[in-house]
Amino acid sequence: MFAQNQPSIVFCHGLWADGSCFSKLIPALRADGHEVITAEYGLDSHPGDVDCTIRALGRVSSPAILVGHSYGGSVVTAAGTDDRVAGLVYIAALAPDEDETSQGQLDKFPSTDVFAHIEVADGRVWLLESGIDCFCGDLAADEKEIVWATAMSPVADLLNQKVAGVAWRSKPTAYIVADNDRTVHPDLERSAASRMGASTYNVDSSHVSMLSHPELVLDVIRTASKAVWGSATAAL
Repeated sequence: MFAQNQPSIVFCHGLWADGSCFSKLIPALRADGHEVITAEYGLDSHPGDVDCTIRALGRVSSPAILVGHSYGGSVVTAAGTDDRVAGLVYIAALAPDEDETSQGQLDKFPSTDVFAHIEVADGRVWLLESGIDCFCGDLAADEKEIVWATAMSPVADLLNQKVAGVAWRSKPTAYIVADNDRTVHPDLERSAASRMGASTYNVDSSHVSMLSHPELVLDVIRTASKAVWGSATAAL
């Protein structure tokens, strides 16, 4: 049991991923004293993924920071309107506005290399092994194999679904831009960070900076945590 002296952390994964993509962050954050949990949703529906994240918030102490990677950014954008959420961290993430879907935001920027390496089958969108370098090209070969083997495949229309709520309009935000991303276009990331007024950090990384540059991502989460906790305690 934790005696809370800093925010809890709830992680939200993207497409072709699960909670293990945060495995290099969780031990360090727990050692710092954070309660940490991953929202292990099934990519079956956007409303369902948001509901799963809200349930995960109930398993840790408040206040909490939501950390969303890729499509997980769309999840935290909606789930982050929950009163228990004090801040948001986006990692190479989507962050649709009220009038956008995830796909609508993607369509405003050039298509990236990864979409030439997918297959739609059984109603799901599968990442082909040939596309792994577009997703996590700066990882070692053995790590790439794990990422591909643990990839969860979304329902085919997931990115066209919408959930109300835009938390980045009212909550403190930080955004990590992956300058070498071949999955979410870096120009989309820069645009998203700018319009939300986020504290922005750039990294020479593939789409998965939490695996290829975990110390930088940890520093961003720790900085966001200190700011949120300071605001929360000042309000008491």
